[in-house]
Amino acid sequence: MTPTEQVAGPTAGRTATPPLPVKLVVAGGFGVGKTTAVGAVSEIEPLTTEAPITEVAAGVDDLTHTPAKTTTTVAMDFGCITIDPTLKLYLFGTPGQERFGFMWDDIVAGAVGALVVVDTRRLDDCYAAVDYFEHRGIPFAVAVNAFHGRVEHGLDEVRWALDVSDGVPVLVFDARDRGSVRDALLAVLEVALARQEAR
Repeated sequence: MTPTEQVAGPTAGRTATPPLPVKLVVAGGFGVGKTTAVGAVSEIEPLTTEAPITEVAAGVDDLTHTPAKTTTTVAMDFGCITIDPTLKLYLFGTPGQERFGFMWDDIVAGAVGALVVVDTRRLDDCYAAVDYFEHRGIPFAVAVNAFHGRVEHGLDEVRWALDVSDGVPVLVFDARDRGSVRDALLAVLEVALARQEAR
């Protein structure tokens, strides 16, 4: 039955209520898997603003752990996923480089929470994202991307290194796997809901 079809019984003559739109942000450092995650989970062809990495940019951005990376996000990524008939997530991925940080306020406006994607081989790249959401009181979860199926540090070590509270979920996920990304996004929703209920 489509949302515009009438429902029999007491609700005859009415149409189904469209799902509630919820905005989430996918953030993190350069090359940690943000664009991959949005693309893996989105039910539409994701909008990306990928541009080739030039020789000048390669001299600025650390490609040590991502030598095959040839493009980078210069504005944002966008995708969406319907969780159930009542809830639809709209995903906005931020650019990872510090020089594009001026865009973050506009991208994050109206978001109920964020997923901070982490590469444990270079944890320092995600400090800025963690600080951003902490200072603005935006609920977030930390998702450690399992590059090549492994992570360099345990979750307790990651939590300690990032100095995030016990109330912040820290989990391992695979940015290429739709179900894994969906579960990470649901963790963000849970912490955002808990924050709302606490108020």
